[in-house]
Amino acid sequence: MTNNRAVWIWYPGDQEIWLHKKVSMRRDERGVLIPPFWRIDGHEQSVKFRRKVHLDRSERVVLYAEGRHNVVIDGAMVYEIDAFTIPAGEHELVVSVYNPETVPAILLVGETVWTDASWHVSRCDQVWLEAGTWQDGDPSRLPSEFRFARQPLEPVRIERASGHDSDGPTLLADFGRETFGYVTLTGVEGAGRVRVYYGESLEEAMSPDGCETFDDVTIDGSTVSFELPASRAFRYVRAVPDDGLWIGGLAAEYEYLPLTYRGVFRCSNERLNDIWDTAAYTLHLNTREFFLDGIKRDRWVWSGDAYQSFLLNDYLFFDEAVTRRTLVALRGKDPVGTHLNFIMDYSFYWILGVYDNYLYGGDLEFLRAMYPKLRSLLEFCLGRANANGMMEGLPGDWVFVDWADMEKDGELCFEQLLLCRSLEAAAEMASLLGHAADASAYAERARTLKRDIFEAFWDDSRGAFAHSRLNGVRREAITQYPNLFALLFGYLDEAKRDSVIRRVLLNPDVPAIKTPYMKFYELAALCEAGEHRQVVERILAYWGGMLDLGATTFWEEYDPTQSGAELYAMYGRPFGKSLCHAWGASPIYLFGRYFLGVRPTSPGYATYLVEPALGGLERIEGVVPTPNGDVEVRMDLRTIRVRGAGGAGKLRFRSDADPYSADGRIEELGGGLYELALEPQRTYTITYR
Repeated sequence: MTNNRAVWIWYPGDQEIWLHKKVSMRRDERGVLIPPFWRIDGHEQSVKFRRKVHLDRSERVVLYAEGRHNVVIDGAMVYEIDAFTIPAGEHELVVSVYNPETVPAILLVGETVWTDASWHVSRCDQVWLEAGTWQDGDPSRLPSEFRFARQPLEPVRIERASGHDSDGPTLLADFGRETFGYVTLTGVEGAGRVRVYYGESLEEAMSPDGCETFDDVTIDGSTVSFELPASRAFRYVRAVPDDGLWIGGLAAEYEYLPLTYRGVFRCSNERLNDIWDTAAYTLHLNTREFFLDGIKRDRWVWSGDAYQSFLLNDYLFFDEAVTRRTLVALRGKDPVGTHLNFIMDYSFYWILGVYDNYLYGGDLEFLRAMYPKLRSLLEFCLGRANANGMMEGLPGDWVFVDWADMEKDGELCFEQLLLCRSLEAAAEMASLLGHAADASAYAERARTLKRDIFEAFWDDSRGAFAHSRLNGVRREAITQYPNLFALLFGYLDEAKRDSVIRRVLLNPDVPAIKTPYMKFYELAALCEAGEHRQVVERILAYWGGMLDLGATTFWEEYDPTQSGAELYAMYGRPFGKSLCHAWGASPIYLFGRYFLGVRPTSPGYATYLVEPALGGLERIEGVVPTPNGDVEVRMDLRTIRVRGAGGAGKLRFRSDADPYSADGRIEELGGGLYELALEPQRTYTITYR
């Protein structure tokens, strides 16, 4: 029996939480398990599902379940639990499921009765919630079997040599670019032990004592092809067999989440095109069950990393499912005991991630489901504020900001700005959901905090925010972090904005940002300031610098002043640095949001703006995905062509002479700025100068 409307259901959030636990325990470092140092929640083992139905005639249904289960109709036990008949009339169905290993889940399929989000579920405490689901109703695809696609890979080059760490010949394979999946030893003859070393760089694969990941397995001689047990990140693979064991070759299978590349960017600079392609591949490798930080080392879900991935996803895949899975998994269960990932800033990024997910996707029901978790997290943060109403690190907190040397004790202006924006976002969401008291309280707290931030940290003499304050005394240090976030959040008037741009963002005496993580925000702030040419130059220098070193994916950190082995070192380990890190993919967002210039101005792109900018390039063109179709943009020195998606769009652009379009009415806004309304699925061509 099939029914395309039936879906698997479970206790809300449990599937994501169970899967998060599974993913979190995969990390190993040189053969040793490295579990996360934050709390990992578990799923409910025993739950009840219920639904009231009214049938004009009796109906035969089929029930699939993960776990031991029973069925009760109107309080009476049904002993045919896998396929049973519901009598005509009004009835209450209750299905109880117990499963300590995986998430208790059911799929019920009938002609008029089926499982969907309208069912309710309880953890046997008489509190009934709407069931959770991923909208998958395939009986053969169990919720506990998260499936990836596979694709065969062959090395682009393979070498055989006598190794100093082996009595027998070794194999070294180069797969041409960073990838992820399972390596297979082929042409196996004999029996014995083989050690396989993985490297994102050649140097790492050649270092048996320094490589981050390796496999050490024994082959019994019964097979000519042996797939290694763990999925790994690698470009280079070196196999070192014992004497008496022959390995004929190495192959691999790329394991990936099937995704559609909806976003596109191309321009007149081929190096920028290469950078966009590499960024897209980097993000795809790190998009799996959740958005991961990197594919070699942690393979964990970090809130700050994920927040950027959400926005990158909005301009490349627009895959809502992986964003929601990640948000649910990160937040976990109540009560809140620590900041997310123990990091103060990461709690705020999660709140902003929920807000942005609604802005880009427009899913009010997901927002409604997330709001109680958002509220309890925000209240936890506010409960840790000091007597000034500000956040500072308490015992057990990690104040991260960025991988850079800086003062992190006391009150950091950066953290107060994140809290303020989180309060504003929470107030908007509370108001939207009808929580008037919360909305009023959060909005008032945000107004007070914003006033206090300017009083405490703004330095008139230097025209910028100070980095921090300790014991009520403002420190002298000026860093980019609070200043660029104040600009991004729209907190600066025109005079302060101009000062921050000139005296901080474009000031070479202010310490430079060295990680792609914070360059995401730095370059976004420069785009907000209209410095698109500067952004092009910095992308070419920074991301292009990684390509010049042979990078096939973008790194966790890149310091152009480093060379040789020091390029790969981090955390006190010679190859600790991730060379495929999701936060390295920020050109996707920068090009889509600030060069193609597409962004929502109301939830779900009901209204949106297209504000393209060449940034000194001769031509840009591309596609930005939305829930209502794709927005297509092309711009050169003389023409702009835009095809709108669903929703009400506006094209906004500058011209030194009166522009012209036969496709719509152009309105002059003043100061050389013009605007044209975009109808859905219609193409507009504008000539301008």
